[in-house]
Amino acid sequence: MVEQKTKKKKIRGLGGIVAKQLEPLETNEIFIKKYGTLKMKVLLNAVDSKYAALIAFDEGKIDIEGIKNNDKKALKKKVMGWDAKLATKTEIFLNLAMGKIGLGKIGRYVLTRKLKIKGVKNLLKLMDMFDILAKEEQTEQ
Repeated sequence: MVEQKTKKKKIRGLGGIVAKQLEPLETNEIFIKKYGTLKMKVLLNAVDSKYAALIAFDEGKIDIEGIKNNDKKALKKKVMGWDAKLATKTEIFLNLAMGKIGLGKIGRYVLTRKLKIKGVKNLLKLMDMFDILAKEEQTEQ
């Protein structure tokens, strides 16, 4: 019998960065306990990048896909089926993921349209997941 090796497709752009950050969550006990039954899709669209990231959470499994960012119609909710969307520049995404931006600054970015948010409740779950990772890093040090 011949086994076929499934080659993981390289995730490009913002999706690759997010994938590396979220990878430890699948083995994190707090994440599994809190979000083990969660089914949700989040679209992270870096408007100044060639690729957007679609993060799918499915009962404790995380699947991240890099999607070409050149056709805005292809990123619509009806096509992608996302539950939450966050669109901004790559720099702001990275600062959000690293916890360098507080709620006050996020509010300022939303008001000045530098940050576009849809599905706030689901995005708060994603932010909580990044907090779980940050707490895990602090306990390891």
